[in-house]
Amino acid sequence: MMNKFTYHNPTRIHFGEGQIANITAEIPTDKKVLVIYGGGSIKKNGVYDQVAAALKGHQWGEFQGIEPNPQYDTLMKAVNMIKTEGYDFLLAVGGGSVIDGTKFIAAAANYEDEDPWNILARNEAVQSAVPLACVLTLPATGSESNMGSVVSRGKDKLAFMSPLVQPAFAVLDPKTTLTLSPRQVANGVVDAFVHVMEQYLTFPADAKVQDRFAEGLLLTLMEEGPKALATPNDIDVRSNIMWAATQALNGLIGVGVPQDWTTHMIGHELTGNYGIDHARTLSIVLPAVMKERRADKEAKLLQYGERIFGIKDGSTDERIDATIAQTISFFKQMEVPTNLSDVELDKAAVDILVDSLEKHGMKALGENGNITIADSRTILEAAL
Repeated sequence: MMNKFTYHNPTRIHFGEGQIANITAEIPTDKKVLVIYGGGSIKKNGVYDQVAAALKGHQWGEFQGIEPNPQYDTLMKAVNMIKTEGYDFLLAVGGGSVIDGTKFIAAAANYEDEDPWNILARNEAVQSAVPLACVLTLPATGSESNMGSVVSRGKDKLAFMSPLVQPAFAVLDPKTTLTLSPRQVANGVVDAFVHVMEQYLTFPADAKVQDRFAEGLLLTLMEEGPKALATPNDIDVRSNIMWAATQALNGLIGVGVPQDWTTHMIGHELTGNYGIDHARTLSIVLPAVMKERRADKEAKLLQYGERIFGIKDGSTDERIDATIAQTISFFKQMEVPTNLSDVELDKAAVDILVDSLEKHGMKALGENGNITIADSRTILEAAL
């Protein structure tokens, strides 16, 4: 049975080529805008110039240097800049890390207690935040139209959610993605794919709309992902990937259904301890979760196998095995790792990762809350 829910997504989306110009009208001219971005690629691909042109009538400044897996210490430099110079609107220009980092900056700038890290470490509620919006240049995380953020501090990689940091608007111009590296493209497709899976591959809830939407997104990503690597200048392919990645985590397919974020929680520890790209941790962990939790997920595994891969014949175990194999095959098509040995990790890493999970309180994961620390160890061992 589908659970009751309330759904509201207030982020206004401007999709398509040239839509960066909408910033001009979207941000009131009496706002002092801080443009926040990463390593500077936006200055090479024309995005920075488009943003600057759109902000011509505004007072604005910039903060550069948000890392992949945004670091707390870097973000706090932006917070100090806001407090010192009086910015009252934030514009994130980049991928999920820049947007996630900007969300934390928005919350931390108005945080009154001593250590804003408590928003993440203690799950302290955000009471107010600086308004923000974004220009997306790397489709992957869906952060452009949701209220979630993941921030790192050394080896700790933690998340928080608040409606106060949901972007007011987001610009999605597929043309901005044409200069991404093959690795970035692959990571984005895989990240979006696993976002869908975490909301879909649980147990049946008679939520036919959510299931069909999720399956449509999976099929789209599987069709278009390899094309983006093979024909990187195809704007139609990039458009479909960009919109699919947004739909994967804007809340729609997750309403009223059980969710399982085990793959992400274990993946965060791989990134925190070993610096592995977020999406690549997911492609390593998801197949192991599918193998080890096949009993809990049996009905949805069979449904996924039949509807996505056309697997209808054989015993239950044979169909599930074939479904997992097909998923791994897709990841390999996207040129991402599918086990720990692919990233040169062995059994010694398992103890470190399990200790990190325990430290961060990840003791009851899964759609049923029954994945213990011991179960996580078994999943990691299956990923070797």
